Amino acid sequence: MSQQLPLHSESAGQVLDATLHLLDRQVVDNDLKPVSYVSDVEFGEWTPGEPLIVTSLVLGSGLLSRVFGGPPPYGRLFRVGWSDVAKVGVTVELGISGAGMDVTWSETWVKDRIISRIPGGRHAAE
Repeated sequence: MSQQLPLHSESAGQVLDATLHLLDRQVVDNDLKPVSYVSDVEFGEWTPGEPLIVTSLVLGSGLLSRVFGGPPPYGRLFRVGWSDVAKVGVTVELGISGAGMDVTWSETWVKDRIISRIPGGRHAAE
């Protein structure tokens, strides 16, 4: 069940609280397969008296940041245009496939470099 967001009285869009409705939400693609989590939100140019307009969501894995501390490398953050967002609810649903997105690069790196070297780490659990 998605929460109904209030309409902005002077614009055609909905009002979102970025912290409440977007940040740290799981992002799924158009097949409802997990893609990543929302790390940050980018806004367009702000005009005083006007609402901020979301231009893109910044997706990025926090795995290496959680292990080693600090922010993820700026060049490894993945941006999804707001026009590709289909629905904001419990998850953020995209209207596009996540197959070509290299958002989970850090998980892939850990799997290939560390997990695969552990005995039994090269195949799925039975």
